[in-house]
Formats: sequence, C-alpha cells, structure tokens
Amino acid sequence: MEASFHKSVPVVEKVRKLWAVAGAGDRLAIVVNADPDALACALALKRLFWRKVNTVKIFRINRIDRVDNLAFIRLLDIRNSHIRALKKSEFNKWAIVDSQPSHNKWFKSFDFDIIVDHHPPTSGLQAAFIDIREEYGAAATLMTEYLKAAKIKPSPRIATALFYAIKTDTNNFIRPTVDRDMIAFRYLYDFANLNIVKKVESSEISKKLLSDLQKAMQNLQIVNQTAFVHLGVVKKPDTLVQLADFFLKMAETTWSIASGITGQKLTIIIRNAGFRRHAGKMARRLFGDVGSAGGHQDSARAEIDLSTIDCASGKDDNCRRYVLERIKTVSKTTN
Repeated sequence: MEASFHKSVPVVEKVRKLWAVAGAGDRLAIVVNADPDALACALALKRLFWRKVNTVKIFRINRIDRVDNLAFIRLLDIRNSHIRALKKSEFNKWAIVDSQPSHNKWFKSFDFDIIVDHHPPTSGLQAAFIDIREEYGAAATLMTEYLKAAKIKPSPRIATALFYAIKTDTNNFIRPTVDRDMIAFRYLYDFANLNIVKKVESSEISKKLLSDLQKAMQNLQIVNQTAFVHLGVVKKPDTLVQLADFFLKMAETTWSIASGITGQKLTIIIRNAGFRRHAGKMARRLFGDVGSAGGHQDSARAEIDLSTIDCASGKDDNCRRYVLERIKTVSKTTN
C-alpha cells in the first residue's frame, strides 16, 4: 500500500498535496457508496476543487431506498448520478471517499487518484493521494479538517451535510470516536441548518414501512429482554434495519433482532443498548458458524445462505423458528 499520511503531517500540507493531484484541465469524478457520510465528503471534496479543475461530478454505485437518506439528498440538493450513467471517457481523474477500492466490485474498475476514508486500510492501495484515518468516527471529520486548513468557510449546505454525517456515523457519539470528531462537529454547528437536520432525522417512515410495521407488530415476540420479529420475504435489508431500530425503542428491551429473507439469504439485523454488550460479538456467537456475521458494539448483521438451513420457498416458518431457537439458547446469559 502506498503510505497514508503520518499523524504528524499538518492538514495544510495534506490539502496542498490534494490540490496537486488535479489541475485546471482535469475532469474529476467522485465515486461513492452513497450514504450521508460519503455524500457529505463528496460535496466537501467538490468544493475543495471548485475553480481548480474543469469539472467535478458525483456518482454512486448503489440504489438509495432509505427515506431519511432520500430526504437528506433532496433537502440539501445533492446532485449525483448512478454509476451506470458515467461515461469514463469524460473524466481523467478519479476519487473515492468513505470507502476503498476493494469494498465493492464497482470500485475495482477505476484507478483512483484520491482515496479518503476512515475504515481499516485494505492491502494493495495505490493512489497519488491516500488519507485513511481508521480511528476517526466519520470520514466527514477529515473533510471538515481539509476545509478549515484551506481557509474555506463551509456553506450552510455543506456544513449541514458534514454535521449530519458525523452525527449519524458516530450514532450521536455512541460509537467509538476521537476528539477530532467532536471538534469538527462543534465547528460545523455554527454553520449548519439545524432545521434541515431535524427534518432529515424525522423522515424515517414511509407508507411502505407502515405496512411492514403493522405486519411486524402482529409477529413480534419478546424473549426475556429481546424483541424479535421475522418479517418473511423482504425486498431490501434496509426494512429490517428500520424495524430493528424501531423495536429497540421499547422500554422493555435491551436487544432487538429483525430477520427476513432477502433473495437467497436469510438476513438478521441486531441492535442493542446497555453496558458490556456487543452486537457484533453476539452476531458471531449466534450465526458465525453458519454464515457471515459481525458488526459494531450497538449494531450488527448476519447473512446465511438459505440452502444451509432449509429455508426454501414455502418453508419460511422454518427460518423464523431457526432464528428464534438460536436467540433462546443465549438470551438468558445476555440480558
């Protein structure tokens, strides 16, 4: 891997090297796996190269379905296009933020010139500019530092995007963070539109989710202090994420688990609250022997091929019983 910057390198020096990557005649494409942190970083990077390159455009590799993320994009007017609309011949410089080339197959077709991220570095990274700070709670913190070092006062739109990105990626500073996250957050507070932040945060429910929630209410089971619901076949895992988040709000629960069949996989979303509990470890304990499982202290996911647990079409109740029995085997020791 071409080395990222040492911690002692001043941010002003980073910005100088970032600007050296692309010049007046260059056309820069920023490619992201779109979520608030990635899109906020893309906005900030676009601002940093304003009037320094010929053009800058943002492309995403994913479909955006979450209603709060759609509200985030709409209210902040974040112009972006799906990667299928990209014509590679129109660009000669490439950037990736809040991710790394090995994180998705779409990224592997690009030779990135700029890589900015806060996830653990992967092997084989090569670019003219690499800045990876895995200790940071959000990549938006890095971009905020760049703007400050460049003496660029963030517009309310960019400040709001970065502010919300830090807020969500740190889960309101519940997840591991560093002082720099808090410093950036406090700096952005003076420029952000908090009414937009409030609106985005309240934009969590769609008509479709209400229908799923009604079904989930009917199927909800409480095992000790664990809320469990199996929704059956779902079109996208984000539905399970929203349900798991919702049921964790119950006063009687410290764990919330939502499962469903997505494609040819059984997907399980795990949430928790409280001390000395780790959702990622719980996911591995429950399902690590049969599928992929892991996550953070407060949130985790597991995915299991249906063929391994006899959850073929028409046997959905087998999946519900399967997850429930696994929960019961460990629930007494985790609550």
